[in-house]
Amino acid sequence: MRVAVLGAGYAGLTLARKLQTTLPDDATLVVVDESDSHLVQHELHRVVRRPALAEEITIPLEDVLDCEIRQARVIDVEPEEGTVTLDGDDAADSKDGERLDYDVGAVCLGAETNDHSLPGVADYGTPLKRLAHAREIREAYLDVLDADGRAIVGGAGLSGVQLAGELAAMADEADADPEVVLLERLDDVAPSFPENFQRAIHDQLEAVGVDVRTGAAVESADADAITLARGEELAYDQFVWTGGIRGPDAMDAERPVVRSDLRLAGDTFVVGDAGRVVDVDGEAVPASAQTAVRQARVAARNITALVDDRLGGGSGFEPELDRYAFDSPGWLVSVGDGAVAQVGSRVLTGRAALALKTSVGAGYLGSVGAVENAVDLVREELNLAVEADESHSESIEETRDEESRDPDGES
Repeated sequence: MRVAVLGAGYAGLTLARKLQTTLPDDATLVVVDESDSHLVQHELHRVVRRPALAEEITIPLEDVLDCEIRQARVIDVEPEEGTVTLDGDDAADSKDGERLDYDVGAVCLGAETNDHSLPGVADYGTPLKRLAHAREIREAYLDVLDADGRAIVGGAGLSGVQLAGELAAMADEADADPEVVLLERLDDVAPSFPENFQRAIHDQLEAVGVDVRTGAAVESADADAITLARGEELAYDQFVWTGGIRGPDAMDAERPVVRSDLRLAGDTFVVGDAGRVVDVDGEAVPASAQTAVRQARVAARNITALVDDRLGGGSGFEPELDRYAFDSPGWLVSVGDGAVAQVGSRVLTGRAALALKTSVGAGYLGSVGAVENAVDLVREELNLAVEADESHSESIEETRDEESRDPDGES
């Protein structure tokens, strides 16, 4: 019996590692991903400012999985039939690639950036989903820094917030004075999160020099400017788009609604951002890394139950499947060298939030077996904190020196 996990992001990697320990010996596990490595997506914005961090947030799949790994792009999924099509010579134009059959499967392909069919946005707005995007954004922003130009980030979800914070921090390090503008069509940054968390993020963004503009829906873009729905035109030197998500191409860009048992159709499950999960209480679950990881644990139990039932000849009754209940311990977002965290109803900023974010990131890496990466990530985060403190201290000392001088510049 073959069990297929399609995608090795947060959901897919967590699910595959769980299944390695729970599936019976008669079942074989195959993981399919277009890359040979797992990318720690929530740290991707850091690579824009710290390119060397790419090594810490990229984990070779063969280092953390002990099963068949196939590097291929999934171009079509037929959940009822239990078949997928992998990229072949004609994959760009048709669904005539290689066929892979499975008995029980999980679609963990994540989501892609959604341009909402806004004219010019896909053509001129760089997304931030892969390492190549982070490197492209960095190269373009270095030119913006040299010219003290304007960089616009469209979309103030957590990805947009974190990227805008990194750009502002890069400007500070370079002693440059570009404009970093963050646009959000709704009335608040991080619009799907609690109000006190939103306010803290907004304050942190302004503190690091980001020009935050809410109620600013993008209508279209061309090579030189963005037009807002309210008629205003904003010229730019760089445009990055993080304004929402859509389903993977293999699912026709759709994110199907999935019940709390995470079963889509037949013996196929959908886990993580590839679907719109409704939890056991009937509530829509936000797309995030932490929910993907928690859903994967439920999916692992359900897939194992189905495999045990099928291999056992079936009891005549479907096995009872676990239900996913959304229960977030809190939320974390970095803003430059700082962070904002919400734990329960309490919002933390400064060192406490940064320490929490570092520990959560390292904890995730440790949980997927990338212990060395976890250590390196902690070291990198601590170095950032030390550098930020030193820069702040130097700034204070310079201010004191200036204040102690007389008008002729003598002490």
